[in-house]
Amino acid sequence: MKKIQQLFMVLLMPLLAFSISACAEKYTEGKQYTKVSETTSRNAEVREYFSFYCPHCFRFEPFMETVKKNLPNDVKFERNHVDFLRAASPKIQAMLSKSVVVAEQLGMDKKLINSVFKYIHVQRAVITSERDIRNIFVLNGADGDKFDKLMKSFSVNSQAKSMKKHQDTMSKSGALKSVPTLIINGKYRINVKELDKDNFEQDYQNLINYLLALK
Repeated sequence: MKKIQQLFMVLLMPLLAFSISACAEKYTEGKQYTKVSETTSRNAEVREYFSFYCPHCFRFEPFMETVKKNLPNDVKFERNHVDFLRAASPKIQAMLSKSVVVAEQLGMDKKLINSVFKYIHVQRAVITSERDIRNIFVLNGADGDKFDKLMKSFSVNSQAKSMKKHQDTMSKSGALKSVPTLIINGKYRINVKELDKDNFEQDYQNLINYLLALK
């Protein structure tokens, strides 16, 4: 079996080299992507900066789920909620950042994040407190007591602070000006407007894979 796997890799390498070379000819720094840092993140990651108050983020969410599913096993998809939109106070937006972490720790992130988006953009309802977020979660199957404990927990607060730190770092550098924004390995930002409009989703996926392979 080991010899078969080794033979498979030998046969596959020329194809991979051809694929990377083809992408290098198609994608240009400063056009389809921009280098926003000279340093690379410690671990391979695709980080999506988004806001629940952003209608484009809401429409983009189903595609982001597809992106997440298609990433290599060693690449982590990181959701990074931001607090700089004017639709709500920084305090409410900070609560929503924490709720993203809670949803992930409950293992219900896809359902709960989509529910918050719909609450704001479909029901046109207003979030005024943590209790409103709790009600959304509970109505969509989350345990209320677990929500309360997690919102107060050290791990959730630490991860929410980490989101804020990433946001501030990218904002100060000029890399983050709007949402949704995808940054690969903390180093490359995708410029959505420059992608192939007729084959957008596939072009987007190909560019992510290309940037993950860049040093």
